[in-house]
Amino acid sequence: MHNSDAMALSAALLAAAGGLTQRIHEGVIARGFEGLRPAHGFAFARLAPDGATVTDLAVHLGVTKQAASQLVDEMVRKGYAERRPHPGDARARLVVLTGRGRDCTRAAEEAAAEAVREWSAALGEGELRLLGERLLRVAPHGPLRPAW
Repeated sequence: MHNSDAMALSAALLAAAGGLTQRIHEGVIARGFEGLRPAHGFAFARLAPDGATVTDLAVHLGVTKQAASQLVDEMVRKGYAERRPHPGDARARLVVLTGRGRDCTRAAEEAAAEAVREWSAALGEGELRLLGERLLRVAPHGPLRPAW
């Protein structure tokens, strides 16, 4: 692949990812969850299963513990998350989503499904499934990090 082709592919993937992030964000807002930024969604993705410490969240987002702590403070203030005693470490606090945070996560899933349905309309089910399979082969494993 020539450099110019690689750059065009890179630009297309970044544009698709950015567009998807924006569509999910707009869908969340349209469903009544205001005062959020896309960075909150990346944090929700880490907190959704069982919660996480601020340190875990910082690693997931690729930010400092201080930045992650500020994000958590904001989510707690807005009613999307709460701090609880950590069940396995008396010195640590576990950050978990509240009911409102879980509802917001479901709204994001709905918005993502809407956006991907549009991709399916443009590409067809088979091509979309193939795209997903191919992207999973080259996508890095591990945390989803927002582009800051």
